[in-house]
Amino acid sequence: MLKTKPPYETKAVLFDLDDTLFDHRHSCRCGLAAIQQKFQNLQEIPLDELEEDYMGLLNELHPMVLRGVLSLEKARVERFYRLFSQISEDVSPTTVQVSAECYQQAYRAARRPVPGAIPLLRRLRPIAKVAIISNNLVEEQREKLKCCGLVSFIDRLVVSEEVGAIKPEPAIFEEALNRLQCGAEEAVMVGDSWKEDILGAHGVGIRAVWLNRYDRPCPDQTIAPEINSFEPVGGVLDLILTAS
Repeated sequence: MLKTKPPYETKAVLFDLDDTLFDHRHSCRCGLAAIQQKFQNLQEIPLDELEEDYMGLLNELHPMVLRGVLSLEKARVERFYRLFSQISEDVSPTTVQVSAECYQQAYRAARRPVPGAIPLLRRLRPIAKVAIISNNLVEEQREKLKCCGLVSFIDRLVVSEEVGAIKPEPAIFEEALNRLQCGAEEAVMVGDSWKEDILGAHGVGIRAVWLNRYDRPCPDQTIAPEINSFEPVGGVLDLILTAS
């Protein structure tokens, strides 16, 4: 069956950054593996289990960073305090500080783009404008783009810290469209978060493609097509440009 073309030409593609273009989860896992080697009481815990606990704490505390309640550094320290508190009742400030620093060093050293992201962006570059919409701090995201070699492929970086709105709120998507000078019907959003990226885009009339790298159940296949990776690039590019 031939795929029906969307009624509007795709002039802009909006990407989430963390775990869409930047492999945040890989860096997290490398950071956790580093502190696991440093602290014997963590070596008894499977890395997958440690990662699950850590990601839960990250998701709990990151909104406080976005609201300006905690700095990134203080949130990181708090995450490790809570993580160690789940293992032992006696958690020293030194242990927490050392673990946070060790994690951050390993996290930064492991930064990389999601596999297939750069070839996809390279193919997309002459076809459409590209923006990133991210719930984070501006300098943190700029550094990731630079480190991963993504800067030259991005036309606009739209970050919640400077916009004053957080995905899935409409304002951050509308700001991206305004900066790209295109209508909602001319754009496609690609992201890994169903709530923040897919439903957020859908709410303002932007078509969306869900990047599901970890085989999570799709909440509603009628809202957005699903991809499991950016490879093969040709097929993914076609799906993004013709998403409806």
